[in-house]
This record gives sequence, C-alpha cells and structure tokens, in this order.
Amino acid sequence: MIQHVKSGRMRGLAVTSLQRAPLAPDLPTVSEAGIPGYEAGAWQGLLVPAGTRREIISRLEAESSKVLKLPEVKERLDATGLTPIGSTPEGFAAYLRSEIEKWGKVVRSVGMRVD
Repeated sequence: MIQHVKSGRMRGLAVTSLQRAPLAPDLPTVSEAGIPGYEAGAWQGLLVPAGTRREIISRLEAESSKVLKLPEVKERLDATGLTPIGSTPEGFAAYLRSEIEKWGKVVRSVGMRVD
C-alpha cells in the first residue's frame, strides 16, 4: 500500500504497529491517532512438530538468525517494510500465547463462529 500512499493515490491514516513505520514515518500509529494500545499486524515464524529434539530447534534458531542478519536479506526486508524481530523459541511461544489470548477475546466478543 505504501507506494499508493506515496504516489498520492491513497491517503494513509495510520499504521497498526506500536511504532511508526520506517517506510512511512509521517503516518501516526493508531495509538497516536486516538486508540491507545492498539496493535495489529502480520507476523511470520518457524514452527516445528511437538517433540522435536532441542538440538534441532537450537540449530534452526541459530541458522535463521544468521540469515536474518545477512545484509542482502536485511536490505530486501527493509525495502518491503518488514522488520525482523527474532526471538528465542520460548519468547516466540509466549508471543503466540498472547496473540491467541488477544484475538480469542475479539472473536468471543463479537460472537464469531465457524460455519
């Protein structure tokens, strides 16, 4: 969307992250625009089957961290507005639990159901 905002074809109102986006530093966050604490965004992560040996998980973590630090990878991610965070398996698990709790409340509050 950013190319449309920068071209003037669309007007950006806010970004949904907690911090302003590097590709659109003039756009406020939704929180700054009046909804304190608002955060919604897409994320990606690596998951493995339950019971995967710890040494395999550690190797995946180490190798993926190396790749995310490569200058050409960082440059490509920056150009698309993606910000790699990186985390430990435990940190990512905690994040997943918090996302499930947060969005579970939203789903329940509006009465969503699977048909």
